[in-house]
Amino acid sequence: MKRRTLTSLSVATILLAASGLSFAQGKFPEKTITLVVPSAPGGTTDFVARLVSEQLSQALGQSVIVDNKAGAAGNIGNQAAARAKPDGHTLLVAYSGYQVGNPHLFKKAGWDPIKDFEPVAMMARAPQLVVIRNGLPFKTMQEMVTYAKANPGKLNFASSGAGSIQHIAGEMLQQQTGASLTHVPYKGAGPAVLDLLGGNVDIFITTPASVVAQVKADKLKALGVTGSARLSSLPDVPTVTEAGFPQFKLDSWFALYAPAGTPADIVQTLNKAIGKILSQPEVQRKAIESGTTVELMTPSQLGAYTKSELDFWGKVIKAANVTLD
Repeated sequence: MKRRTLTSLSVATILLAASGLSFAQGKFPEKTITLVVPSAPGGTTDFVARLVSEQLSQALGQSVIVDNKAGAAGNIGNQAAARAKPDGHTLLVAYSGYQVGNPHLFKKAGWDPIKDFEPVAMMARAPQLVVIRNGLPFKTMQEMVTYAKANPGKLNFASSGAGSIQHIAGEMLQQQTGASLTHVPYKGAGPAVLDLLGGNVDIFITTPASVVAQVKADKLKALGVTGSARLSSLPDVPTVTEAGFPQFKLDSWFALYAPAGTPADIVQTLNKAIGKILSQPEVQRKAIESGTTVELMTPSQLGAYTKSELDFWGKVIKAANVTLD
């Protein structure tokens, strides 16, 4: 009989299997992993990317960097991720407003949410928070809407880009209430928040992670949450239903995608790593404090969900009458 020995490679394989992470053919990852964020630093997409990046680096044994590629309402970042080599080393941290909204807003976005990406994992979900700058006299959403109806165009609202969920939210609010607001688009939530703090824009309807710290510090004023329940991080802020606008409900989600053609074993490795990260109490605590909640889906679940959301937001955008080209 031939004697069997354990080589260093086989020992490593056993250890990796025991850890629950099976790297594709023992070669993934071979180098730094880049998480492409299609917006500027400071927004919730950026927050989610950084929430998982350090833990992902530890899980995979390679450096993980966040690359903010803002511009063209998310299309620049999405295009870059879609055209990257499908080897798992370049991934997209997707914001739902871009991923399932842009295909209905742009005739030529330069990428396709189904054909150009492999779904990897859902990571987080968040409602929207209606926030106004300090200096405005409104204490409630009703007061703000009443003023906007009586003074057409005197109030403006920011968004993280034309066609973003924030933009659609502003249009929906106007349609549902009769308020008249002027849209001011930015290249991400971060720049919008800076101008809100500076008094250069009046209203921002955005995910809580972008503004919760400023609201807690009394630098901004929150008037309503678009979810079905109040945020534990801002318990005194009413829901939009409590504020008198029960139809004005929106939420955003943030998920990880790989370029189309990325091998299934790499996708599964990444999904398992993300699942372990999201199960950590400290990660969940940070998410809750920011007004988001972690949520995991398998690649197949995320794929089906992406298609259903693509259809849903197509109807919302058509009803809101938002077009960009």
